[in-house]
Amino acid sequence: MKAVFFTAHGGNDVLTVGERPDPAPGSGEVLVRVEAAALNRLDIFVRDGIPGVPVAFPHVPGADGAGVVEALGPGVTGPAPGTRVVLQPGLSCGTCEFCVSGESSLCVRFRILGEHLHGTFAEKIVVPRANVYPAPSRLSPEKAAAFPLVGLTAWRMLVTRAALRPGETVLVHGVGSGVSTFAVQIAKLCGASRVFATSSSEEKLKRARELGADETINYKTADVGKAIRELTGKRGVDVVVDSVGAATWRHSLTAAAKKGRIVTCGATSGPNPEEEIRIIFWKQLSILGSTMGTDSEFAAMLKAVEAGRIDPVVDSEFPLAEARKAYERMASGEAFGKIVLKLNA
Repeated sequence: MKAVFFTAHGGNDVLTVGERPDPAPGSGEVLVRVEAAALNRLDIFVRDGIPGVPVAFPHVPGADGAGVVEALGPGVTGPAPGTRVVLQPGLSCGTCEFCVSGESSLCVRFRILGEHLHGTFAEKIVVPRANVYPAPSRLSPEKAAAFPLVGLTAWRMLVTRAALRPGETVLVHGVGSGVSTFAVQIAKLCGASRVFATSSSEEKLKRARELGADETINYKTADVGKAIRELTGKRGVDVVVDSVGAATWRHSLTAAAKKGRIVTCGATSGPNPEEEIRIIFWKQLSILGSTMGTDSEFAAMLKAVEAGRIDPVVDSEFPLAEARKAYERMASGEAFGKIVLKLNA
């Protein structure tokens, strides 16, 4: 099969598109012929090398994928070959204390496709049966590949961790990323009364408003924290969605209302922001970490996508042979939504 892989960490020059052995499903596994796979910022981190996260070379990246069931391993009764499916990218053991309590994303042996094991940037992939879900019938393979990781992440952040309630207000930093495009939509789905979104691009801010953002802020021309205070009559927002990290953290603290919740799933601008602990205790803020999500959260998010209540946003599509160009697009920061590799192109 054709696949994107690398045999050492580094820049785009380490990426190869070539032949890899076809995988075969083992007990409890499903073989899926991948039709489309989407990039995440995670794929750049894995290519570069994540400290403390070793990979076995040659390594195939890619967390998100949609395709067709090709074969079932021993003990698996469905879905039938030919069924269109999407993949839940988080793998858990199912037996530790967290899995048993329904918190599989806290599993002590939690793994992600494309990070800890071979991923979706290949014509075929083998995954546990538990990670295979019916693809939304209304979506193309490209759109179906564009929501699993980011949709799940945003859903857990807002619905579970922040417990967003109708009538509350939300700030979403860095609109344009996969997580942020979903966060805007999920916030409105949850009944948020005002959703604020930020970007340095007026075009991205326009598109954020089309997704449902009520008000937008250009962080190149405005101090986001101060702007939120002004727009809310000095109150601040109930929930801040921050996946940016160092560049936005102080703005998040300033923008949050008293008893507000700041929920974070990443740190694309750096993991060590300037801190101001006094703001946290004076406002009695809750700082909430969030990673991926559970099977039940994925199923709930999938229903919302199937119903058209939230919609995957695709920025651009590339054939597998042009994987390096897709990585370049991701690294540029210019994308709005997901960058997708087409395996059937």
